[in-house]
Amino acid sequence: MSFLKPKDVIEEGDTVILYLTVNSMHAIEATPTIVNKKGETIENIFQTSYGALKVRNIIGVSYGSRVELSKGWAYVLQPNPELWTQTLPHRTQIIYTPDISMILFQLEVRPGSVIIESGTGSGSLSHYFLRAIKPSGHLHTFDFHEARAQQAREEFQRHGLGDFVSVYHRDVCQLGFGDELDGKADAVFLDLPAPQLAVPFATKTLKLEGGRFCSFSPCIEQSQRCCIALQEHGFTEIRSMEILQQEHIVKTRTMPVLDLEFLKHKKPSTENKDENNTEETSAKLESAKTPKETKKVLTSSAPPTLPGHTGYLTFATLPPAFVR
Repeated sequence: MSFLKPKDVIEEGDTVILYLTVNSMHAIEATPTIVNKKGETIENIFQTSYGALKVRNIIGVSYGSRVELSKGWAYVLQPNPELWTQTLPHRTQIIYTPDISMILFQLEVRPGSVIIESGTGSGSLSHYFLRAIKPSGHLHTFDFHEARAQQAREEFQRHGLGDFVSVYHRDVCQLGFGDELDGKADAVFLDLPAPQLAVPFATKTLKLEGGRFCSFSPCIEQSQRCCIALQEHGFTEIRSMEILQQEHIVKTRTMPVLDLEFLKHKKPSTENKDENNTEETSAKLESAKTPKETKKVLTSSAPPTLPGHTGYLTFATLPPAFVR
C-alpha cells in the first residue's frame, strides 16, 4: 500500500523504488521469497548493474535509506506517480509527465472530482488522477483489452488505491460508458485510436452543470476528427496543443568588453588627418600589445537537438445544460 499515504518504514508487500542513478531505477515488491517457474519457493534476490539485493533486507528499513548491494549501494524510495511512470512495466505506450501536467491542469482535477478515463493501458496517467482526486473523488477507467484491464485492477489493489478506482473491460467507442455513469463525471479523458466515436458517449457522462474534455492523439488527423465531433455535440473552447519540453543550456561565457573611448573625442578635421595618421598607427600597435578587457557573462542557449513529437492534446468545455 505504498501509494495510499506517506510512510516511514517499508513493510512486506510494499512497492519500493530502488534508486541507482537518475537514469537507472527499478520498482520492486518487498517480498522475502518468490515462486520460480518450477513452482519452487526461493529467496527473492533482485539483480542490478551494481550487484544483487536480498529483498528480505529492505523490509523494516526506513524509506530514503541507503542499502548495500553486492557491488555497490542504492537508495530505497517510496513510490509516487512521477517515479512510477519511469519504472512501471509497460503494457502499452504511456503518457509522460510534460503531457500529464497539462492534462491535470486543463481538466481542473482536484480532490472530490469524478473522472472518466478510457485507455487505461499501463496505468501511468491513472496514478496521477488518483493522487489528485483523493480522498473523496473517484476514477472510472476503461480498457477494451480484458487482460490489461485485469492487470490494472490487481495493480491498483496492490498499491492501496482500489477504493478510489473502478476498472472496466469495455469498448467505449461501440458500447459507451454505461447508463450508470450518465451525468456523473466532472471530466473525461480519452486515449483512443478513434476518439470521435466516443465523443457522443462522453457528452452523456458529463454533469448537467457541464465539464471538461481531453483527448490524446498521436496524429493530427485524429485530433481534427475529434474537434469536428466536439463541435457537433455542443462543446466550446475547443483547442489542440502539443507539449514539447526543452531544456536550455546555461553556461558562463567570457566576452570581450568593447572599448568606446573614441566616442568621447571629437572627430579630427580633414586638414589634421595626415598629421594624425602616424599617431593613430602607433596607438593601434600599442593597444594591440595590451590585453583586452574581458567580462564573464551568464548565458542561456537552446540545445542542438529538440525532443521528438509525443502527441496532440485536444481540450474542450461542455457548457451547462441550460445553455447548450
